[in-house]
Amino acid sequence: MEKELSKLLDYRSSIKVVDATLRDGGLVNDFYFTDEFVKDLYKANVKAGVDYMEFGYKANKDMFDVDKFGKWKFCNDDDIREIVGDNDTDLKIAIMADVGRCDYKNDIVNKADSPIDLIRVATYINTMPAAIDMIEDAYKKGYQSTCNIMAISNAQESDIDVALDLLGKSPVDVFYIVDSYGSIYPEQMARIADKYLNFATKYGKKVGIHAHNNQQLAFANTIEAVGCGVDYLDATYGEMGRGAGNCAMELLIGFLKNPKYNLYPVIKFIEQYVKPLKEKDVKWGYDLQYLVTGLLNEHPRTAISFTNDDRKDYAEFYKEIISHE
Repeated sequence: MEKELSKLLDYRSSIKVVDATLRDGGLVNDFYFTDEFVKDLYKANVKAGVDYMEFGYKANKDMFDVDKFGKWKFCNDDDIREIVGDNDTDLKIAIMADVGRCDYKNDIVNKADSPIDLIRVATYINTMPAAIDMIEDAYKKGYQSTCNIMAISNAQESDIDVALDLLGKSPVDVFYIVDSYGSIYPEQMARIADKYLNFATKYGKKVGIHAHNNQQLAFANTIEAVGCGVDYLDATYGEMGRGAGNCAMELLIGFLKNPKYNLYPVIKFIEQYVKPLKEKDVKWGYDLQYLVTGLLNEHPRTAISFTNDDRKDYAEFYKEIISHE
């Protein structure tokens, strides 16, 4: 009992909080954030003691029309510098590079010439060789890197083992558990975290978690993973993110006991910026349509379409999805 109590009252200094608001949140407004929003989010993260701020994607401009997205779809170094200057703070800057959707050899320059500290490589199990090539490129250029293996709830266990073994032999710093469909329960998360941690220990890596909130379990799964020894924790302000959203930063900072974290700037930013965005009809967050895709372990694209069409016939949607099973 005393051991349990000390775990609740103490903190682990190895924990890192990663703000993914601009990147995952950008998926619901095509990355059209005002400079004021981004600057104040950066300041809020610094004041809150957040460890990493993910600015968005390094998307390939030949594949994605720059006129159809805000600048954080592309994360030009100069745009980041306009926000952070020399970033003379403890906060580190991250971006996401998606396998097959970025020109990393040309668009990611040497770390010495960039404000970015961390490259987060997003991949599916079947594109692992390409992900490892990106990780090696980032390493040679002087960056930290993570590998975010998406949609693991749909992957074969043996395939995950092979992927983690390949990753372990690469120069990646962090393996990320990604609950893309918000379909994983805390008991399953504990088992998955143990698997990732076993490989991480073997190869001297860290483990992170990125959870979606389809079943209102993003926070629960994140703190379950923390209890297992997962150190890198993704969250977004007001849970802003694709579909049902993510683990809420305000819940996570409120939970962590390390005195370096400060909840007040998080709540203030949500009040000033995130709530008004939602009132302007930028749509995200838990709702019945996302529950349905989460329960069925499906990509939320049908639920996102339901939301964008402003449908309210939830029972009909449930029937449609069930009949396609």
